[in-house]
Amino acid sequence: MGDFGADVKHALHMFAKNPGFTIAVVAALALGIGADTAIFSVVNAVLLKPLSYPEPDRIVQLLCTGPDGEGPCGSQTKFHVWQEQTSVFQDVAAYDFSGKGMNLTEAVPEQVQGMHVSEGYFRVFGAPFALGRGFTAAEDLPNGGAVVVISNGLWKRKYGGDPHIIGKSISISHLPYTVVGITSSTFDTDPASDLWMPYQFDPNSTNQAHFFIAAARMRPGVTVSQVQAQLKLAALEFNRKYPGINQNGGFDAQLLKDSVVSEVQSSLLVLIGAVTLVLLIACANVANLLMVRAAGRSREFAIRSALGARRSRIIRQLLTESVILALIGGILGLVLGLTGVRALLAMSPGDIPRIGEDGSLVGLDWRVVVFTIAISVLTGILFGLMPALAASRPDLNSAMKENSRGSGASFRHTITRSLLVVGEVTVALVLLICASLLIRTFIALRLVEPGFDAHNVWTAEMALNGPQFEKTAGVAQVLRTGRERLMATPGVVSASATNALPLVGGFGLPFSIVGQPPKDGPYTGGAGYTSVTPGYFAAFNIPLVRGRDFADTDTGGAQGVAIINEAMAKQYWKKGENPVGQQIIIGHGVAPEFEDPARLIVGIVGDVRDGGLNREPRPLMISPLAQLPDGMTKLNSGIAPFTWVVRTRLDPHQMSAILTDQLRKATGGLPVAKVRTMDEVVVRSTARQNFNMLLLSIFAGSALVLAAIGIYGLMAYSVQQRTQEIGIRMAMGADRKRITQMVVWQGMRLALIGVVIGVGASFLLSKLVASWLYGVKRWDPLVFVSVPVILSSVALFAVWLPALRASKLNPMEALRTE
Repeated sequence: MGDFGADVKHALHMFAKNPGFTIAVVAALALGIGADTAIFSVVNAVLLKPLSYPEPDRIVQLLCTGPDGEGPCGSQTKFHVWQEQTSVFQDVAAYDFSGKGMNLTEAVPEQVQGMHVSEGYFRVFGAPFALGRGFTAAEDLPNGGAVVVISNGLWKRKYGGDPHIIGKSISISHLPYTVVGITSSTFDTDPASDLWMPYQFDPNSTNQAHFFIAAARMRPGVTVSQVQAQLKLAALEFNRKYPGINQNGGFDAQLLKDSVVSEVQSSLLVLIGAVTLVLLIACANVANLLMVRAAGRSREFAIRSALGARRSRIIRQLLTESVILALIGGILGLVLGLTGVRALLAMSPGDIPRIGEDGSLVGLDWRVVVFTIAISVLTGILFGLMPALAASRPDLNSAMKENSRGSGASFRHTITRSLLVVGEVTVALVLLICASLLIRTFIALRLVEPGFDAHNVWTAEMALNGPQFEKTAGVAQVLRTGRERLMATPGVVSASATNALPLVGGFGLPFSIVGQPPKDGPYTGGAGYTSVTPGYFAAFNIPLVRGRDFADTDTGGAQGVAIINEAMAKQYWKKGENPVGQQIIIGHGVAPEFEDPARLIVGIVGDVRDGGLNREPRPLMISPLAQLPDGMTKLNSGIAPFTWVVRTRLDPHQMSAILTDQLRKATGGLPVAKVRTMDEVVVRSTARQNFNMLLLSIFAGSALVLAAIGIYGLMAYSVQQRTQEIGIRMAMGADRKRITQMVVWQGMRLALIGVVIGVGASFLLSKLVASWLYGVKRWDPLVFVSVPVILSSVALFAVWLPALRASKLNPMEALRTE
């Protein structure tokens, strides 16, 4: 222990004696460890932290499978089948895809986030209650009563934490709902919600519409594989009971946590791999610095060896110095990393689950601290071991002949430092190529024509729920009144309403073309389905290719009409055939709520990339909101709010207050929520790609700078060591140009070797980011040519500076250098 204390004291003395060296090493390590800590803190919040529910490893997400993949979904018929699997499930719960808008219609109307759930929801997720209880089985049946559970936050904010609220009524959409429970403040849900209402499914329903998702709590001791095996049998029985509905489909399950993070898990692992490469470059730079410093201390080590110091003692001394430097860099890196990642997530949250608003849940906990300490110690050993081993074998005779400045550097040391520089260049090139591919993707997405004009378009959500909005006529009247009021507002070009914005998601239904034989089971095919009011296509500047737009006369009493997009016309009609004037039947047999007479196709509009800018337009059917069946209107009102769409002449932000006020006056005071421009919607749709690009670009830039510093450091040291040789060459007639060329070639040879290796490695490793790319191939020629040229140019500049210094040496002074 005494020797260790002496080693630490000696190390601190050496650091104080060489502040420039200490600052350079700590800065490089803080950058590398800080970047690693930043990404790990996100990985920790998303992938490592357990879900906040009790025994989260017993909760599974229930999935529907099909030829196109699998995903969370649920229909009433499937839910009833899942409930019957009592041998593997303790409880099963249905709940909304996302928290939808619900109106608290009390003294001051307010739209809050609400969810419909089945009575097993609170048991599946282990919800603790501050007051009251969850729903009973009887309350979750049709006509089971108007009951509600509210969140702890809403209870305190809206009702002042009234301890006697259980059994009292609150007004939701102008209807009284009895409060039966208050959840504990520790109950966090995803999606977030302020209140919960029971679905009240009919146990005998044959409704096949998918409008919710489901989860289940496994019985103790049951494994996911056992659940999957049971669900396969249940799917076979379901397909026999409902032939044609679930054709080629099945059921599956995965742990809820895996389902929540499935879309970002691979991305985060690739990013932590990339940032580890940056740390390795920093380690290589520090190792080079330590080898140079060790070479300067060769006389010291030789004397200590001559006095009897064992080799292990010298190695331990040098490793102690390295680890202390790494720990100092780690402490600074921890602060730098957490500060940087919180700032980055606030600017670009990347649509990452489980990080909270603007990354608020990404922070310091024991995992992050342990990771930082471990990576610091490991880094200290990694970059310190090689110089320590080299310095612990001093040539006593040679070392004693050197003066205190030291000038000797063994061939072995030179080769080692050269290999480190080659490695730095290789890694930097790989990161630069991957980052450049993502930058090309970013540019490609910005150049994509989405099929609509997002500029100067204002959007806002409005929940239309309650008995007055369960029939289409009531909804159509409110939307018509609101649209008329908006159109009369100065500065408004066009106004409309829809149940699904582009890029935000939507619904899909099967359809049949009247007069054509079925091709997909009992249907012609399937397509996206959305409903709008007149003015929708004008609000988005979506071109009408053929036929006519919807009109105010397309009401519930008129002939049912529909408009399709070009993608649907091309896929389901022969070339040259005109779909306008033909009829389609939408959603027949899916559920009673969807039963609808044949609709006349009156127009064809241009394609819209409603599924994402990086996805090709899908077939789409559009109908007037005023012509929806009452059952579908009631279902839509319970699933999601309607969205107002307004094209303005001015900046939409300037008109937001006026438009909001006009809508409240037109709808009898109904609140609006989620006010945003369509430009903001478009930006958010590519948030994850932008986040990946930004991070990888930062890592690649850091790698480029570190590699350039590494090359410069090696060549500057080489010039210093070869000062006498350069003086002799100049004395024998070598001109300054030749000296410059000699030094430049020595450095560029290493850089070019690293570039060649890096190009080959990039061809192999770029497949890791292939799924992030759009509009560019992972072996894009422009990237694979331009990036090596840029890196080589930076390397040339880094080499040229020491070469210039070498060419300006005075031969006589150089010859006198020892």
